[in-house]
Amino acid sequence: YEGTRIGRQELYGEILFDTEGALWTLAEIEQHRIKQVDANQIVRRVIAVDPAVTNTTESDETGIVIVSRDHTGHGYVEADLSMRGTPNEWAAKVVQAFDDHQCDNIIVEVNQGGDMVASTLRTIRPHLPIREVRASKGKRLRAEPISALYEQGRIHHVGVFEELETQLTTWTPEDGKSPDRLDALVWGMSELLQHSGASAFLNAYAKLCSCGFPNRHADTVCGSCGLGLTA
Repeated sequence: YEGTRIGRQELYGEILFDTEGALWTLAEIEQHRIKQVDANQIVRRVIAVDPAVTNTTESDETGIVIVSRDHTGHGYVEADLSMRGTPNEWAAKVVQAFDDHQCDNIIVEVNQGGDMVASTLRTIRPHLPIREVRASKGKRLRAEPISALYEQGRIHHVGVFEELETQLTTWTPEDGKSPDRLDALVWGMSELLQHSGASAFLNAYAKLCSCGFPNRHADTVCGSCGLGLTA
């Protein structure tokens, strides 16, 4: 924790107050933080990219965050690789991280960069699995469902991500500045936990147990693990 906000509080006794209006709190993140994730439990892992449109010392960073989901529907923040750099530089880093972390998809926000984002990535590797997302509603409406999942203890940081956590706990919906790391995190978690087509399909036809097994809606006990099912 040395050099982090939580370290200033826990190691040096500083009293740090939450930012009024912020959607995340440090205590909330800390309560559900873990040291490592069981790779055998992970069913999906994606790398989410919120690209910067300029490359100067004053530019936003390109948000690059790796997130995953297990079979119980919990999400994990595994890495924050955000950086400043040219499109070729951040694209190379994304492709390398895609391989290193064995991701199954790249989620890219295209409101600013448009077709340039995917085409830049595909100059490095032509057949990358890329899903383009476009913001059709305000940042607050996108971020609130993800912050609610943090509050429910369903999202865990695997280690400490100082700059990402600072953005989460200090950004408010009234801020004019666009939070790059936060945006990438929200896009990634939305893909895994909110907009999973497979989950939506199964939920329509079956009652999912926490173990992931689909049961008939009339069942009261899971046919796989024997746990009781809620209505």
